[in-house]
Amino acid sequence: MARRENSEINAGSMADIAFLLLIFFLVTTTMDVDSGIARKLPEKSDVPVEDVVVKQKNVLDITVNRNNQILIEGTDFVEVTDIRRIAMDFIDNGGGESAAKPDGTPGKPCDYCNGTKDPASSDHPTKAVISLQSDRGTTYGMYVSIQNEIEAAYNELRNKLALVKYKRSYNDLLSDYNDNATESLKEKIDFLKDSYPQIISEPEPIK
Repeated sequence: MARRENSEINAGSMADIAFLLLIFFLVTTTMDVDSGIARKLPEKSDVPVEDVVVKQKNVLDITVNRNNQILIEGTDFVEVTDIRRIAMDFIDNGGGESAAKPDGTPGKPCDYCNGTKDPASSDHPTKAVISLQSDRGTTYGMYVSIQNEIEAAYNELRNKLALVKYKRSYNDLLSDYNDNATESLKEKIDFLKDSYPQIISEPEPIK
């Protein structure tokens, strides 16, 4: 009986198949894109931070529970799409005066605010604090969506003030500054940011 010879495997063909499979997976595989919030963190300061007493009316409490439900002041359920309007009304209320300056200069009423001046709401944009507290069960997507709406509220208020004062939007000024960083543009942008400073408090998530 004749002995059967062992057939050899064509290594060249195997390499070609492996290469084709690699190309296939590279083309068909989708990569997850990281999402997040673009925010510049404050620089570390060696100056001791003093405790600041904030009136409750100057704080807008936004809470997100584990079911992604949004509560305002712990009582009213709202949708994500409502956050921008609620934040703008709170920040732009103008019901009092700004904080006194370090040199002792007393605070002034907000002469650029267009709010209802409700005495039960924020005194001044420079005093208005938005507190966003999430739950450990809150999804990251919901958290980012709320942050985006708060960010949009500040930008919209700055846009309105920029149009009145400079006849140009805040976004246009930023775009021009990125193209050509002049001192004049910087002063305008800083004025708008100081008029509506972004003051957001983020307490520890609810366990």
